[in-house]
Amino acid sequence: MTREEKSIAIEVLTAQLAGTNIVYVSDISGMNAETTSNLRRACFKAGIKLEVVKNTLLAKAMEASANDYGDLPSVLTGNSAIFISEIANAPGKIIKDFRKKSAKPVLKGAFINSEIYIGDDQLDALATIKSKEELIGELIGLLQSPAQRVISALQNQFAKSEEATEEVEA
Repeated sequence: MTREEKSIAIEVLTAQLAGTNIVYVSDISGMNAETTSNLRRACFKAGIKLEVVKNTLLAKAMEASANDYGDLPSVLTGNSAIFISEIANAPGKIIKDFRKKSAKPVLKGAFINSEIYIGDDQLDALATIKSKEELIGELIGLLQSPAQRVISALQNQFAKSEEATEEVEA
């Protein structure tokens, strides 16, 4: 790879990193072609971009990025692949699902909304992070709950008053 090609690759990676707040770094080395294809297919269906990257180029892209990746570049050893997503827990769920069948992919680290997670032991926590849509849904449900109780109580009172009126008329 020439210097010009490397600088172009760094620019492309920097642009990808600038366009997201959710990046997972993992090791997918040693996976056979079928498993790798299944992983790519699962990522595509979930709207996740999976890309195998060179560690030095990714480290330079992280350095050039406006985001603060903290200690995340320290995990860039061996083979690395990045998962770029719009939903914080989606890559974690996919990695966890694939780990049921094989030892790979291994989570090296993640950058989620300015938070840094280092190590494979963080996978369970990352897979259970609630997405923005899930949090909004829960919040709406909590806000609607008191209103629904009031409406239900009013409907019960209305039904009882109708029954009382029917008994008086009879």
